[in-house]
Amino acid sequence: MASIELPKELLPADGRFGAGPSKVRSEALAALMAVAPTYLGTSHRQATVKDVVGRVRKGVSELFSLPEGYEVVLGNGGSTAFWDIATFGLIERKSQHLSFGEFSSKFAQSSEMAPFLEDPFVITSTAGTHPEAIAQSDIDLYGLTHNETSTGVMMEIARPRFADGSVAEGLVCVDATSAAGGIRVDITETDIYYFAPQKCFGSDGGLWTAIMSPKALERAKAIGASERYIPPFFDLNIAIDNSRLDQTYNTPALVTLLLFAEQLEWFNTNGGLEWSASRSDASSSTLYAWAEASTVATPFVEKPEERSRVVGTIDFAEGIDAAAIAKALRANGIVDTEPYRKLGRNQLRISMFPGIEPSDVEKLTTCIDYVVERLG
Repeated sequence: MASIELPKELLPADGRFGAGPSKVRSEALAALMAVAPTYLGTSHRQATVKDVVGRVRKGVSELFSLPEGYEVVLGNGGSTAFWDIATFGLIERKSQHLSFGEFSSKFAQSSEMAPFLEDPFVITSTAGTHPEAIAQSDIDLYGLTHNETSTGVMMEIARPRFADGSVAEGLVCVDATSAAGGIRVDITETDIYYFAPQKCFGSDGGLWTAIMSPKALERAKAIGASERYIPPFFDLNIAIDNSRLDQTYNTPALVTLLLFAEQLEWFNTNGGLEWSASRSDASSSTLYAWAEASTVATPFVEKPEERSRVVGTIDFAEGIDAAAIAKALRANGIVDTEPYRKLGRNQLRISMFPGIEPSDVEKLTTCIDYVVERLG
């Protein structure tokens, strides 16, 4: 393929559109550099680091307007670790899982493999859609996903209800890894809302954060007091006890914590979740309007209400090579627009997290059109 040089006036101010690790704001990096000499390389059991953990917990509480009794719990390992943590410490006997992409299937797989649990009830749907939870009397935990990062599908989070309108008793455990901070949520509709900071929060990975209701905290305590063996790294009660002291069980990545705290305070200072979600709304409106008007591109997710506000997946017509588009964009400094590898579609995947300027998403669409015209 002959090289395509994009005119400088068309280029976005920042060319990072990856679905994680995501764009890190220069202001957050400047804040990190300012405190680095007295912060990096210090003990995570001392005030220097514990103060930052406290900033994170306070920032999350403020961003999601946490009700009385809800707590913010942190631990190492990211959302991947939390699937196992929840399997060991939150499911009593049987769980239900909605599986509609690569990541939403992971928690279901963990619970399926646990010899101390009954086989889970797994509801699946084809890529580009999401299924609905079904209220069941024998389910003690519902595993939902707010935003499926691999496919660009989001779903509204609500407690499962029976036909008579009564609310199911099971805990509602929501994977919000790519949604938290960029999509609105009523946290009272959840018992565990967990996520990692390398998406909307413009930080690095390796840390999980879980917002836990009083009911979820009590469930963890009860299971922890049972005869079930729980490895210390997966022991939720250890994480809860440490978080109440503004620390993590084992050494965290200090850069991750500081960048996370800075992003939270940026959100909250400017208007909280409504403000941050509105930025993603603006970016996604631009992306999907462009794709719908295009003769060669179309949104992969058919139902507008299920199209993610933070991770957009755009299919291209036969004869238009999305991989070639991504390659040309990358050569011009616009990176990480490639699709999720296992989905295997002729598409681009574009993140629209709050840290990405909506104007840069608009410029990206112009750049894609420019490349398509020259690919011929």
